[in-house]
Amino acid sequence: MKFIIDNWMLIAIALSSGGMLMWPVLQGATAVGIDSAGAIQLINREKANVVDVSDATEFAAGHIVGSKNVPLAELEAKLAGSVKNKTLPLVLVCQSGARSAKAVDIAKKLGYEQAQSLQGGLKSWKAANLPVEKA
Repeated sequence: MKFIIDNWMLIAIALSSGGMLMWPVLQGATAVGIDSAGAIQLINREKANVVDVSDATEFAAGHIVGSKNVPLAELEAKLAGSVKNKTLPLVLVCQSGARSAKAVDIAKKLGYEQAQSLQGGLKSWKAANLPVEKA
């Protein structure tokens, strides 16, 4: 006990540095969705549908090749018309991944059980040097 009292600053430094080392692991564990490589596998192997939930101007500036644009505000009304087969995987994309994470909840409520968000959104897709087209 005397050691702990005498060296409380060293112990505090050791605990805080351990916490900082664990922070990226904890962040990765709470991340929602799939990465770019996982999305490519779903698209190529399981014929996943890609839906971009960005607004029309963002979609026109750049989007994943072959993706359909259904803005988040219109997702509940228009998703069923854009993606007919609810059994195929659905990859939802936006610019950063925040809106697509919200879109997953809406899609699952509509019956798309295999809906997933692209982690990092279009930014991570571009960072992986994957193809993007402009409208």
